[in-house]
Amino acid sequence: MSDRIEDLLGKLDLPAKIRLISGAGFFRFAGEPSIGLAEMPVSDGPSGVRGEQWDERDPSVSLPSGTALAATWDRELLTEIGALIAAEARRKDVYAVLGPTINLHRSPLGGRHFECFSEDPVLTGEIADAYVRSVQEHGVSACPKHYVANDSETERFTTDVIASERTLRELYLYPFERSVAAGAWMVMAAYNSVDGVTMTENALLDEPLKGEWGFDGVVVSDWTAVRSTTGAAKSNDIAMPGPWEAWGAPLEEAVRKGQVPESAIDEKVRRILRFAERVGGLNGEPKAVAPFTDAAAQQLVRAAAAKAMVLVANDGTLPLDKPARVALLGSAAAEPRFMGGGSATVIPAHTTSPLEGLSAALPVTYTPGVHLSENLIPVPLALVTDPETGTPGLSLRYLDGDEVLEAEHRTAGSLMLFGNPNAMAAKAIELRGRLRADAAGEWRIGLAGVGALSLSIDGETVLEDTVMPDGGDPVEMLLNPPQRFVTRTLAEGEEVDVLIRLTPGGGFPAMGITYAIGRPRRADDEEFAAAVELARNSDVAVIVVGTTEQIESEGFDRTDLALPGRQDELVAAVAAVNPRTIVVVNSGSPVEMPWRDDVAAVLLAWFPGQEFGAALADVLTGAAEPGGRLPTTWPKTMADVPVLNTKPNPDNTLPYDEGIHIGYRAWLKSGVAPAYPFGHGLGYTSWELSGLTVSGRTATVTVRNTGDRAGRQVVQAYLSREHSAVDRPVRWLAGFALVEAGAGETVTATIELPRRAFEHWTDTGWAVEPGGFTLHIGTSVMELPLTADIG
Repeated sequence: MSDRIEDLLGKLDLPAKIRLISGAGFFRFAGEPSIGLAEMPVSDGPSGVRGEQWDERDPSVSLPSGTALAATWDRELLTEIGALIAAEARRKDVYAVLGPTINLHRSPLGGRHFECFSEDPVLTGEIADAYVRSVQEHGVSACPKHYVANDSETERFTTDVIASERTLRELYLYPFERSVAAGAWMVMAAYNSVDGVTMTENALLDEPLKGEWGFDGVVVSDWTAVRSTTGAAKSNDIAMPGPWEAWGAPLEEAVRKGQVPESAIDEKVRRILRFAERVGGLNGEPKAVAPFTDAAAQQLVRAAAAKAMVLVANDGTLPLDKPARVALLGSAAAEPRFMGGGSATVIPAHTTSPLEGLSAALPVTYTPGVHLSENLIPVPLALVTDPETGTPGLSLRYLDGDEVLEAEHRTAGSLMLFGNPNAMAAKAIELRGRLRADAAGEWRIGLAGVGALSLSIDGETVLEDTVMPDGGDPVEMLLNPPQRFVTRTLAEGEEVDVLIRLTPGGGFPAMGITYAIGRPRRADDEEFAAAVELARNSDVAVIVVGTTEQIESEGFDRTDLALPGRQDELVAAVAAVNPRTIVVVNSGSPVEMPWRDDVAAVLLAWFPGQEFGAALADVLTGAAEPGGRLPTTWPKTMADVPVLNTKPNPDNTLPYDEGIHIGYRAWLKSGVAPAYPFGHGLGYTSWELSGLTVSGRTATVTVRNTGDRAGRQVVQAYLSREHSAVDRPVRWLAGFALVEAGAGETVTATIELPRRAFEHWTDTGWAVEPGGFTLHIGTSVMELPLTADIG
């Protein structure tokens, strides 16, 4: 391979080489026909493979969020998920998926907490290892991100993280080390700085990544993270998106002047060619990947969502035993969050809400009880007709003056257009659809976008406004632009013709446009009272609570851990009238639950992907085990959280003063008890652990299912070192094993304890402190009934 790459490299002049080290488009690596190098599309990939465009006409499978996948603690499941990701990538002509996101849960306020796996480096590393190996086994590249310490969103482009080398090595770098060991072909460099140097120019790209670890793949920048022309002398290999101006003509001039050595450019191109050869982009075809049928994909996502759900509390009410009447409550039951906001967003072909899923399995009566947000929702396909085709959907036109550049039939109310060539060329965009009211009352009819906006109803202009970015994060501007609306009183069945026009401004192309509506609804107090009364007269109440897109998303951090609106009040009121109240939490990261001890059961569903409702019905009825265990600690109150800050200091530094003590490590050090500890989770059976034996660094445990039904358990191994001369956590995860057993069955769990679990980082490298350690075995960081000495 080396001789071939050197031969191809020798055929390229300097301008050609410089073209290859930045993108050919927003989500596309550059090609070079003269040497048989194809352009290679890439796609965001943490929760599904979107492809180069956000387009509902080319939908994607929506997977459970990172926290949900890690909650399974299931390497084999990740292998299956990896195969699905690879199949989706091949279907969309994508050579690399930009994932997994393997930053750590340093603070529960982190905006992308939901997208990352865990607060623990070992669990994160294990899940990342399985993801990378599986995706790449099928000839599609994974891209672990964001290297490194991009653990919060506030000032994420410029924050300077200050962390000791030991902290970096033992925590934040470890999942990347595992990913490289798994064979990762690409790694993404982060926006932030570490110890004063922006990551795309940071020496950490050389050591340990490309040196000590032997990473021979491509380092790609996060989008717009390349800061300078002379930075091309450093170890970031591709500047995205492209063509990147700072690495175009200015870089060619810098090389000719000797400011950047051409040898640095050559090394980047070697890595790009090696990458292309691996993924089939160099004089070849990408490796064939067995496709997934829609049914197979849905079945896998449904099973994964159930395995991810964590039953943190249960008085025996679950699983439900044929209730006569179920009160289903909560705004999120009908309009849940399937995924987190930001670049992890995909557009699935279908979804199942808790209302849909439970209605198919149980005798359900629904009312929301509370309204989470005053925001409008994208107009549902069932309520809108394209006037051009007469079919469900919308008419979209791209205009240059009076000339129609292109017209499309679209089937979604919210359209993401950035990177769309028609949108880039258009001077204006029009979105039109005939709205049919399915209920009588006051409707809100509106729009969202950035630029000069107008709204017409039945030919009359009723709203005009100009919305410009306020200097915030561009991802937030794209995915959550301000809404504007008017109200109209409509009779049931009445139709109105709605036309929305967007003229881009402020130097921005048309990035997105939304046709939004708000249905008539009861007054807040009336709705609240109706929900409580429904719960009072039902056998069981199921309340789905959750966060909103304005709370958990890429682009900003959270400000608190409280559920929005009156959700806590609703749970308390319902629990007071129905002792069989089950709360399902639809959030990607921890929330406060002041009512947790007053309800019959609490089930954490995360952002579970497109099959939410079906998987929830499986779990609540007992058709499936709630198989998850916590990948992150859930606090009682935000005030208890030992590591919380995500905001940099006035000098833009964010010191990681807590060092190696984050997550459960910090909780153990503080001595404060959380609501639910790391590793915790209940199932529908009971377990007994016994017979711990240790041989070398291998631990075996006898695990007996003492209940009356089959189940799965995660047997966890932690180490501790009393009277250590080294600052250590009270306990730290060393390994784990997932077991399954039938009722009354006994199985053996075998846990390999790697040498690294005993090591700590010193000024001269990794070392093992002489003497013994204590091995703790159990089912959470706090439930550890078995111990043994280990050297």
